[in-house]
This record gives sequence, structure tokens and C-alpha cells, in this order.
Amino acid sequence: MPGMWWVVGATVVVALVAAYLVWTASRVERLQGRAQLAARALDAHLLRRAAAAAVLAERRYGTELYAAARIALDARPDEREAAENDLTRQLRTIRLDLSDPDCEAVIAASRRLALARQVHTDLVRDARTARGRRLVRLFRMGRGHTWPNYFDIDDPTLAVPAADVPTR
Repeated sequence: MPGMWWVVGATVVVALVAAYLVWTASRVERLQGRAQLAARALDAHLLRRAAAAAVLAERRYGTELYAAARIALDARPDEREAAENDLTRQLRTIRLDLSDPDCEAVIAASRRLALARQVHTDLVRDARTARGRRLVRLFRMGRGHTWPNYFDIDDPTLAVPAADVPTR
């Protein structure tokens, strides 16, 4: 009889370890998937802001802003961060008028981009932390996915002069 408790105890320990490993693997997989979705959402917001800036430049602000917006729209992945930072710098050099719907579209797109960037950064940090744990590396739980990367750009939020902010 005493030998039977060893078997039961060992079985319980193995079952608990297996359950923990399955839970950890699903958590890593879930975080990786969320980071990939956040990257796609960030990309969509980057494209929306660049398109809104191109429309604004065509109608109002000229060639430098338009060139920066087109470069951001056409940039290859390895050039994207620099192109987006240049577009942000160009947008900060112009005075945006809240009564202009094109300016309002750029400001709104920039705000949504800032939120998407923050969500992406948080999810990439969480996924990298989970994948960096010793047990995850030992069992190679994240091997089916590429390592999530940060998208390092300046804060895209545009400052609007206080006098231009409508009161409600």
C-alpha cells in the first residue's frame, strides 16, 4: 500500500506540471497572436494617417507635406519608422485649423494612431516577456512565430492651439 501513494503522488505532480506547460504554451500563443493583430491594426492606422495627410497637403499645404505623406505610404518595412517620423515632423510644422475637415481628419487619425501604437507596444512587451521566460525557451514554445518587434516612432499626437479648441 505505501508504494501506491508514490504512484498517485507522482501522477498528480506530472499532471500538474503538464497542465502548467499547456497553460503557458497557450498563453504564449495567445500573446503572440494579439501582438500580430496589434501590428496589423497599427499598420492600418499608419496608412490612414498618411492618406489623410496626403489629402490635406494636396488641398492646402503643398509639396513637402505631400512628399512626406507619399513616402510614408510607399515605404518598405525597413524604411517605415523613419518615414513615419518624418511625416510627424512635417505635420508638426504646419498650423492645423480645426474648422477645416481635412485638418480634423489628420488630427483624429493621429490620435487613433497614438492609441494603436501604445496598444501595440504593450502587447509586444508582454509577448516578448512571455517568450523570454526560461521554461518557454527551454521547451521552444514560441518557435512557430517570428519574434515580435516594437515599432519605434515619435508620439504622433498633434498639438492643437488652445484658442482653436472648440468649447461645448
